[in-house]
Amino acid sequence: MSRPTPPARAEFGYWHRLSLRWSDNDVYGHVNNAIYYQWFDSAVNSFLVGKGLLDVMAGDPIALVVSTGCDYFAPLEYPGEVEIGLAVADLGRSSVRYRIAAFAPGADEAAAAGHFTHVAVSRAERRPVPWPDAWRAVFETLA
Repeated sequence: MSRPTPPARAEFGYWHRLSLRWSDNDVYGHVNNAIYYQWFDSAVNSFLVGKGLLDVMAGDPIALVVSTGCDYFAPLEYPGEVEIGLAVADLGRSSVRYRIAAFAPGADEAAAAGHFTHVAVSRAERRPVPWPDAWRAVFETLA
């Protein structure tokens, strides 16, 4: 099995910056792997809310996570900040697969990189629906 290589900063079009918290570190002195998934979720939803697409309280459709994964290349640790880069890898009828990476501020290569897949579903039935045109147009800006 070949080891993936860290993506470069230039591969991402949207950025979300977070401050690391004391509780993000684990007993080994670096950010725990589960925290990266929280960052990914925050970055994607910040993007969607910021673009006026996702109304978490009343919007329809909503986006549910169906798949995530992450590869780790270098440790990050408290105190400090992290920059989460976001790009769209694949856009389907009712799904979108994001490429996401965590960077130390100013670093050219990612400390971790992963994927995150959302499926558009109706709020009431929780069944897949096509992405509205407005959502598709915004996703295409990151493709």
